[in-house]
Amino acid sequence: MENDGKIRLLRTLQILQEESDAEHPISIVEIESLLKERWGLETYRITTQKDIASLRAAGYSIETIRSTQNRYYLTERTFELPELKLLIDAVESGKFITARKSRVLTEKLAGFASRHEAASLKRNISLTDRVKAGNEQIYYIMDTLNEAINLGKKVAFYYFEYGGDKQKKLKNVGKPYVFSPYTLTWNGSFYYVIGWSDKHSKIATFRVDRIHRTPELLEESAVPKPKHFSLGDFEERSFQLFDGERAHVKLRCENAVMNAVIDHFGEKVKTRQDGDTHFLCEVDVSLSPPFFAWVFEFGGRMRILSPKPALDAYAELLRKAAEE
Repeated sequence: MENDGKIRLLRTLQILQEESDAEHPISIVEIESLLKERWGLETYRITTQKDIASLRAAGYSIETIRSTQNRYYLTERTFELPELKLLIDAVESGKFITARKSRVLTEKLAGFASRHEAASLKRNISLTDRVKAGNEQIYYIMDTLNEAINLGKKVAFYYFEYGGDKQKKLKNVGKPYVFSPYTLTWNGSFYYVIGWSDKHSKIATFRVDRIHRTPELLEESAVPKPKHFSLGDFEERSFQLFDGERAHVKLRCENAVMNAVIDHFGEKVKTRQDGDTHFLCEVDVSLSPPFFAWVFEFGGRMRILSPKPALDAYAELLRKAAEE
């Protein structure tokens, strides 16, 4: 066949990608055998050597281990093994991806490694034991949102929450939200879309896996992003991207809490020492249940000093939680 040479070259590259690595170099005899076994392609030693030389000339890094029977392996790949392990852990840990989609993505990522290295990518994580989203439309939802962001268009979508009977209940009285998406962000194992909500007349967030069905891409242009909007500032003020009344809050914390403060607000957070065992901290936050829950989890080692509305809201939340 006229194109056999081109096909053989591509198949030789495929064999090097799938079968070879530093611990498992492959000989020309083995390459020839696999070409014949898998695709019925006949070749000879000198031809295979020329094909490997052509791949090198094309920029592929192929190492030779010289011996009585030279052996070859691909030294550079799209992803290094630690990078693939990191990506697979992220996929398996992400709650917004369904268990089935996680398995599919993990298999695809493993395909970037050799067959032998792929075995080491099998992590000791059981997806069936993890809390995962059940929304199989997640890919299509995100694709439409990305398209809307790139085109500067509005979308319309239905949004649900779970009722006490564990059934999905559409919010907004069953009507669609009209939304101008600005960005997608991953926060706390879930994906959120941030943008302008026509219903709320302000910037709002929606969890992507709670969007019911693929959004409708509208012809109407999106509401322009506010001039001084910053995703970093928005995420810093918001806990679990839960928006609420903005406030400048002063906290008094034990020194041991500094790690948690820096984890959330960054190293530039405004602090000063208050004696040997405590420090004062000033932050701009949204007064929301997740923020108050964050303060509470430190068991008194972090206290709200001001403003009064923040203290009153926190006290009211604690009072309601203590009611029988």
